[in-house]
Amino acid sequence: MDSRCMRKVATGATVGGSLGGAIGAMYGTYEAFRYQIPGLYKIRYIGQTTVSSAAIFGLFLGAGSFLQCGRSSGGY
Repeated sequence: MDSRCMRKVATGATVGGSLGGAIGAMYGTYEAFRYQIPGLYKIRYIGQTTVSSAAIFGLFLGAGSFLQCGRSSGGY
């Protein structure tokens, strides 16, 4: 795998992580207030939702970039 392809995969994972983190923070905040999670548990819940959403989005966007990179460079 060349450096250009690695850069595309890293960029895809970074963008996915950023987007997932933003969506996870909004969704986590909504859910924390909806289910009336008390006190500092609310911050913990929002943090867990943000990190897990960022990881999932980053993984999938990175994998998608990897597949696109292999397809465009003549692989398969």
